Amino acid sequence: MGIVYYGTYLRFLEVGRNEYLRARGGEYRQIEAAGYVLPVLEVNVRYRAPAVYDDVLEVRTRVGKVSKVQLSFEYEVRRASDDALLVTGSTSHASLDKETRRLVRLPECVLRWLPQPSS
Repeated sequence: MGIVYYGTYLRFLEVGRNEYLRARGGEYRQIEAAGYVLPVLEVNVRYRAPAVYDDVLEVRTRVGKVSKVQLSFEYEVRRASDDALLVTGSTSHASLDKETRRLVRLPECVLRWLPQPSS
């Protein structure tokens, strides 16, 4: 068909999330090294237009809601050549202790990488 498979967009969102953290001085492996994991609780994706093979895509990522133990990211996937909006999406994550898998507060390292609320 030449169209990007719908499930592939979940990988694009993951890359967008990881690159968002990296651009702010963080990496997911630092979260795990600190003893935490941030599993995905929920994914929402809305397909607006198809990407085709060899399209160069841009994933725009921003932080959504943040609580003491959860955070969410919001995404736009756009075609670089014409800035067409192809997909919007979001992911919600919980903060868990890596060993016990119990819910814990978001780690300080993650909080440092997030935008600070304006006062």
